[in-house]
Amino acid sequence: MNAFRLVGDLCHLAAIVLLLLKIWKSRSVAGLSGKSQILFGLVFVTRYLDLVTNFVSPYNTIMKVFFLSSSIATVYLIYTKFKATYDGNHDTFRMEFLLIPCALLAIVVNHEFSPMEILWTFSIYLEAVAILPQLFMISKTGEAETITSHYLFALGSYRGLYIMNWLYRYYYENNFDVIAVVAGIVQTVLYCDFFYLYITKVLQGKKLQLPA
Repeated sequence: MNAFRLVGDLCHLAAIVLLLLKIWKSRSVAGLSGKSQILFGLVFVTRYLDLVTNFVSPYNTIMKVFFLSSSIATVYLIYTKFKATYDGNHDTFRMEFLLIPCALLAIVVNHEFSPMEILWTFSIYLEAVAILPQLFMISKTGEAETITSHYLFALGSYRGLYIMNWLYRYYYENNFDVIAVVAGIVQTVLYCDFFYLYITKVLQGKKLQLPA
């Protein structure tokens, strides 16, 4: 644990809390991609299969339980409780375009050819691109609500801080996971255009709009 990872975890936590608050307070899931939330749910399920078999620390276990339960709850809210407000007409990104390549890549490029390791690697690859349906949906609708923009910024900041965490660990602990680092860089790059628009528009009180 170091400062970069801790702040990164807090940004990730803040992103989820912002998302759930947006849904619960507005009683609506308008503007949110259910497909991105399904993909994030798959990320946590495949990554945390060792929840009951591999104890690291209370902090680690609590975070795993939170991300698992919150991702499942978000999918439930989008597709069940507030289904009437879900904009499926604009949430049209085909998930198989992400799932199949990530699965194949996890089988071919991994640290160890074992079921748990392949699933962990799959979760790393999938997390890097899971936000694409949400960004695609925003580009189709032409804009994003302020609270959705804050959620996306916090989510992107978490991954950016994790890159700093990996650099820190490489320098001070001689620990370097090339799979996690490359996937994290890819994920951060996907947010770059959004970060620019967030800083230049949302923080000035304007509604964020992505080019179609």
